Amino acid sequence: MMALTFFYTFARQLTKSMSKKLNLEEVLLKLSNDDRYALEDLFNYYYPRLYNFSKAFLKLEDGIDDILQEVFVKIWQNRKNIRQSETFNSFIFTITRNLLLNELRSMLNDRKIKEKILERSVAEEYLLGEHLDFNELKTKIDELVMELPEKQRRVFVMSRVEGLGQKEIAMQLEISEKTVEYHISQSIKFIKGKLKGMGLISMLYFYLFL
Repeated sequence: MMALTFFYTFARQLTKSMSKKLNLEEVLLKLSNDDRYALEDLFNYYYPRLYNFSKAFLKLEDGIDDILQEVFVKIWQNRKNIRQSETFNSFIFTITRNLLLNELRSMLNDRKIKEKILERSVAEEYLLGEHLDFNELKTKIDELVMELPEKQRRVFVMSRVEGLGQKEIAMQLEISEKTVEYHISQSIKFIKGKLKGMGLISMLYFYLFL
């Protein structure tokens, strides 16, 4: 198994651009062929999202590196079985959700930590959506996207589904990049607002994929 020190080498690379495009299918193909640099690409892309979610919503700091390290260990161990992007997205969402829920339950067994968590209502909000799975949330996101105004929806799909950059979207739709940026930010604001009512698990999906 890959040495665990690999992960600590990159564990603080949080300045990596979260908007950097990732050719997931290509990376997963390399990963399935035992390319460790492919794992590094996944780590650099997803780690900041997972870290920021955990810190912002679960208020976890101590031990978060160990939890996220385990996520990527499991990705490496299952690299032969997650060759398609949809399979990978479901896998990383599910394994992260389960590990964070386990950590939260463990923290709730400590009375002092439990009091701090309950003061923020974190446990209640997070456990509210613990049974939501990847497919349920994906369906919900699709429904919310369909509620967006037509032009806003088109820009959002081109950006988040088709993977186009703002400049390319602006050229194709003959609008300014500022307008593209506005439509994307408004779409994300709308979707994020709707997801919050479904519990913090739904926000894990938001941080990973939107």
